[in-house]
Amino acid sequence: VQLQASGGGLVQAGGSLKLSCAASGLTFNKYAMAWFRQAPGKEREFVAAIPWSGISTYYADSVKGRFTISRDNGWKTVYLQMNSLKPEDTAVYYCAAGSKERYPLLTPGEYDYLGQGTLVTVSS
Repeated sequence: VQLQASGGGLVQAGGSLKLSCAASGLTFNKYAMAWFRQAPGKEREFVAAIPWSGISTYYADSVKGRFTISRDNGWKTVYLQMNSLKPEDTAVYYCAAGSKERYPLLTPGEYDYLGQGTLVTVSS
């Protein structure tokens, strides 16, 4: 199984980025997907989740109203549209895939797979 995240980069505060995570080696439409992030010196934290159906998305309070998670089951890809970015959004962003029935799952350990990260840097 591979989860390949991309789309990170350097952006000014107030700007936007869209992250993508392409999945392979799993039956994508049987998995809930999520994004986590880890800032320097901090623990990995939950950002957003989306069930296999794409309905009932869930967000951390810190990103609610600014970030949007979506998925394309045909392309086996999950996205994170990030708007109104703030310096405190600077982190490595990871995507995760989970098959548990309970939703949403809020810790990385509850997911079956965690991909490599993509770095997002927001300058002030």
